[in-house]
Amino acid sequence: MFYTEALYLVSWSYIIARLTSLFHIFCYRDVTRRHSLLHSRGGKMAPTHVLRCCQRGLAWIPVIFIALVVCWSYYAYVVELCIFTIPSIGEQIVYLIFFHLSFVMFVWSYWKTIFTKPANPSKEFCLPKAEKERYEKEERPESQQEILWRAASSLPLYTRTGAGAIRYCDRCQVIKPDRCHHCSACDMCVLKMDHHCPWVNNCVGFSNYKFFILFLAYSLVYCLFIAATVLQYFIKFWTLCRRKSAENCPKNELTDTPAKFHVLFLFFVAAMFCISILSLFSYHLWLVGKNRSTIEAFRAPVFRTGSDKNGFSLGFRKNIAQVFGDQKKYWLLPVFTSQGDGLTFPTRLVNTDVEQATVTLQSEPSKSAADITVSPLSESQNRLLSNEQHANNIGDHLANDTLKSAESETITISMESES
Repeated sequence: MFYTEALYLVSWSYIIARLTSLFHIFCYRDVTRRHSLLHSRGGKMAPTHVLRCCQRGLAWIPVIFIALVVCWSYYAYVVELCIFTIPSIGEQIVYLIFFHLSFVMFVWSYWKTIFTKPANPSKEFCLPKAEKERYEKEERPESQQEILWRAASSLPLYTRTGAGAIRYCDRCQVIKPDRCHHCSACDMCVLKMDHHCPWVNNCVGFSNYKFFILFLAYSLVYCLFIAATVLQYFIKFWTLCRRKSAENCPKNELTDTPAKFHVLFLFFVAAMFCISILSLFSYHLWLVGKNRSTIEAFRAPVFRTGSDKNGFSLGFRKNIAQVFGDQKKYWLLPVFTSQGDGLTFPTRLVNTDVEQATVTLQSEPSKSAADITVSPLSESQNRLLSNEQHANNIGDHLANDTLKSAESETITISMESES
């Protein structure tokens, strides 16, 4: 009976989340279609605001559901289990201390994941006003790409579309930085976008990916702790429920109290959520170790040399540092310590670029970062190539479109030594 009710609860929560996500997509497509029609007709779109308000309101349903479940679990564990059920005071104190530690860390990381605003591309990735007008007037894709290539010549871009073109968002009217994608639910381009999570009503990306990992970790610890400490009392109450009357119970057994329903249901809910969170947490730990996002796991990023699923992988330790930072003392705290600015990411040159003759990697340990002249965008600590070299690569691409040169050249790439 209780197992069926718990199963219904989890099933309905999943259905609510899926319906909310589908409503997001429906509202976004409908709003976009209405905006295009009314904009072309020069009219006003009053119904759009109503749909957007409905979308934003329904988007909070999964978050409210999780909040209610967490509040009930706090009451059931602290009041019904520790105060009314556990007879030993020492056991109560130990359970309450560890419970509140896991509870505070869980709520803290969940809060940060929800209310941390997704990072967006900076103004440097927007087309200048003159170039934007030219881009909108052009009807040929080839001419539009030429405009994008010129605008991207001073930007740190190393990924392309599947056809080898510059990644441009017509909705946000911005050149997409590496690992940046447009979220249809948030209606914005998000830096290092991983996915849009309906359970947090936010887009998980560069600014809150560490918080999301910690949220999964502490929610798993929270559920495991509850399930482990409630198990013995769950067995006693379950045995009590299977008997016809409390008179047949031995003296050391628990009495039939209203707390048994909270304890039984608390164990089932904790166990069910623990199983679902464990699989998701394990998958994202694997992504962190590979330095991939969920989008990149399903669709490998495309570089000038072709698609490479390990293009951003720097090794296990450096991959972890990309998300959690260099200082290990902050790894378990939901404070932002991720490396970089979200606009540029270090890559590894796996294959030789066919548009270049030879790429020679030369390490210069004696050369400091102050001796290298870079643009403001390249001041991130995780840049691999300088903007000057990248501008040469873009210029080579534009030159090859008009003149195919048979001459080869050797490009020496100087890399800063890692500390």
